[in-house]
Amino acid sequence: MRTKFLVFAVLAFALALSACGPTTINQEAQPVVRTLNVNGLGYSYLTPDIAYIYIGVHNEGATASETVAANKVQTDAVLNALKKAGVNEKDLRTTNFSIYPSQQYGTDGTVTGSIYMVDNTVYVTVRDLDGLGDLLDDTISAGANSINSIQFDVADKTAAVKEARAKGVADAKTQAQELADAAGVTLGEIQSISFYDNSPYPVFEGKGGGGGAVAANSAVSIQPGQLTISVSVNITYSIK
Repeated sequence: MRTKFLVFAVLAFALALSACGPTTINQEAQPVVRTLNVNGLGYSYLTPDIAYIYIGVHNEGATASETVAANKVQTDAVLNALKKAGVNEKDLRTTNFSIYPSQQYGTDGTVTGSIYMVDNTVYVTVRDLDGLGDLLDDTISAGANSINSIQFDVADKTAAVKEARAKGVADAKTQAQELADAAGVTLGEIQSISFYDNSPYPVFEGKGGGGGAVAANSAVSIQPGQLTISVSVNITYSIK
């Protein structure tokens, strides 16, 4: 009986404690961290050393088989001209081969028949920009009659991106210090940092007419221009 009485007493005590509600512990409120956020920009400039071009051959004929045969001869001549100009076979990739009929109409609007059109387009990577103009001349002479979207690039942009990031960080630090001085506060530790790379590429849109001979010393004029690498850096400082 004594043991049961002690158990009941312990239970009653526990219930009494729970009825009193949760125990609260006074904690000191965390101080508000004041911050300053800045966005810096960094740029680096590069001279292109590589180009990507779509070079194609377009043929039209009375029958599909005849037009395909003519297109093959002309395309093979263009590919041989590209290889002779120093383009590696791994840098030649067919991106389009298509055959389609095109209805022909008379002056009165009636259908007079059909012709067949054949297109064969190769995506070419050119790694020697000094000879790009001559290369285009040679392919046009060989039979290329569709040249589009010459896009210039830089094979390795690692160092340029690194330089632009460093300039972006320096710009952000300068802005932060200037703002802190103007506001009469002191910069603390960096709370967060992030960046965004933006590398737009200029594109030269061109179309070449082919099939005819190119006059001597009349290389196509090509201007690769300059590429700009930009980096935006966002830094958040605590301030005192």
